[in-house]
Amino acid sequence: MGLLQLFLVLGIICASSGFGVDPALRISVFDELTLGEGFDGVTQVQGFHSESRAFHFQGSSREVMAPVEVSEQMVQKLRGKNEFTVLVTLKQDHLNSGVILSIHHSEHRFLELESSGQRSEVRLHYRTKGQQAHTEVFPYSLADDQWHKVSVAVSASHVILHVDCNRIYERVVEAPYMDIPEDASFWLGQRNAAHGFFKGVMQDVEILVMPQGYISQCPDLNRTCPTCNDFHGLVQKIMELQDILAKTSIKLSRAEEKMNGLDGCYCERTCSVKGVVYREDEGWTDGCRNCTCSNGTVQCEAISCPPPQCPTGTAPAYVQGACCKECQPVCLFGGRELVEGDQKAVRDSSGRCLLFECRDRTMHRVVPSEPCPELNCAESEQIALSDRCCKVCRGHDFCSEGHGCVEHSDCVNLEAGDCCVCKDGFRPLRDDNAYCEDIDECADGFVECDSKSTCVNLPGWYHCECRDGYHDNGLFSANGESCVDINECKTGRNTCANDTVCFNLEGGYDCRCPHGHNCTGDCIHDNKVKHSGQIWVLDSDRCSVCSCQAGQVMCRRMVCDCDNPNADLFCCPECDPRLSSQCLHQNGLLTYGSGDTWVENCQQCQCLQGQVDCWPLPCPPVDCEFTVVPEGECCPRCVTDPCQADTIRNDITKTCTDEHNISRFSGSSWIKHGTECTLCQCKNGHICCSVDPMCL
Repeated sequence: MGLLQLFLVLGIICASSGFGVDPALRISVFDELTLGEGFDGVTQVQGFHSESRAFHFQGSSREVMAPVEVSEQMVQKLRGKNEFTVLVTLKQDHLNSGVILSIHHSEHRFLELESSGQRSEVRLHYRTKGQQAHTEVFPYSLADDQWHKVSVAVSASHVILHVDCNRIYERVVEAPYMDIPEDASFWLGQRNAAHGFFKGVMQDVEILVMPQGYISQCPDLNRTCPTCNDFHGLVQKIMELQDILAKTSIKLSRAEEKMNGLDGCYCERTCSVKGVVYREDEGWTDGCRNCTCSNGTVQCEAISCPPPQCPTGTAPAYVQGACCKECQPVCLFGGRELVEGDQKAVRDSSGRCLLFECRDRTMHRVVPSEPCPELNCAESEQIALSDRCCKVCRGHDFCSEGHGCVEHSDCVNLEAGDCCVCKDGFRPLRDDNAYCEDIDECADGFVECDSKSTCVNLPGWYHCECRDGYHDNGLFSANGESCVDINECKTGRNTCANDTVCFNLEGGYDCRCPHGHNCTGDCIHDNKVKHSGQIWVLDSDRCSVCSCQAGQVMCRRMVCDCDNPNADLFCCPECDPRLSSQCLHQNGLLTYGSGDTWVENCQQCQCLQGQVDCWPLPCPPVDCEFTVVPEGECCPRCVTDPCQADTIRNDITKTCTDEHNISRFSGSSWIKHGTECTLCQCKNGHICCSVDPMCL
């Protein structure tokens, strides 16, 4: 098949003010897209409306990217702009994870909008003004095979996500860095020729360089006063809340009556932890948590570590056996601070390596006691490290050399070192993930119990306990499938109202109405009457199950059991064993099966039905003025020296005075007077200057 040409429209509209879009300023930048040999994955179809064309994206043998001259024109319109809106009308295939729009140069994503059906997320990728990669994640599912209008509006550090003209999220984030290189690539429906393939239909893909561009997609949003319908909806919500409050007050009153009967009793209950017994109200320290025994239950809170006030010549650092950072002696070497025991390898122009170690505030040369071991890998697979002179082969097991991952934390090998990652079911207690605490999956909603059981939290996991109306048949099951029905008609354990008749059902009973009557506890769903206790599958989503419980409709996702040979692969793609569902690693050398996960470039990746979906590794929040991401690590850490920070919390009240006595706002930069390659920057009242090697 020869070269094909696909005509799509991606408009960039430039406007200085107002919400109207001037047609004379509309520029069609994707009038002509040239696709590679063998392309057969995009066809024109009927869209959400007939005013413009829509295209169906299929397969993975496509290269939908803008020609060089069109990309340069788009970059010119976007460069330096701090207000723009990405708009698209789409219908994404169920559970597909793919890129809607991507502007990137080399490995740097300057602007990318991605929709993950596997994790029900919308992700906005960009680079910050500190030249750091940033991903803003919005929990929302677009991959449901339904039409959606989507807009992401950016105004400096303000981001708003609209879906179907509803404001879903509004956040304050780090401002994007929009100095995009002229030779950046512009892709539609994919990240590049090998990854991020969007599957579904797209229409009206636009970028509006103007504030509040979402109003061009949803004109009704341009109003400030609520309508009568808004007011009536608010009144209805208030009435529902009043009903809930009344029922809760009755339950609270009954609970207080029962508690009053226990005032005359006292029984001390102890707590047993790691073989040690603690009495009531006794406290102890467990790793990075302060724990107390309260009525036989262990209650722990994460230790709050205040920033240490370190004297000159010292810096905060973690030491073995302590949770919080302590002041440690430092050495200055190559413009960086190294703490006691840190080593640094220096290589000269001839390739000779010298190793130095920080001891007693001075860098001492370390003479190796034995030569470097011979490597059994090609030279192209050998990696030079910053803390040793001996190279290692790619894929070296750094964790086997010793690590500081302590409580509920595993050591994970990276390209040039290792890091700590919390075990499944745990979250970090400090920024290096060395100590982790249990996640309450039940409270956070990360549960897979079926409708016959209730979630009970356990360390690192959870347990599904049979609900009322069921009992355990003695066969182990992680999701509650061992719970079997109790026949309430025979036992008389039912609460049917006087106007209903009790019928036994799986997991309970149904209070059914006589023909022609409406009875207590019924639900209305999709304009149909559902009886209390009735269970059904959604017509619009075969992977969701709903039930009517005392007048309330409860819906949840289907539970996946990969041990079941009849598992629905449409709803459970992680259970697919076929070769066509395998994924290729980013390096092109490894393959993964559906459901496998791995870590790559500080991202957690997963293979599901032949598609790779990656999202940023979770990092604990850091509450400090200056942060830096250390070499070989993924999460930012606090630093005291502003000149070492790659990210700062700008305070416009803290200005700098340059060599010409000109006041500079925090975050501004300039070329130092009398030089050509020395760039200075104001960081909250501190001036930091450095020589640009590329300039030299």
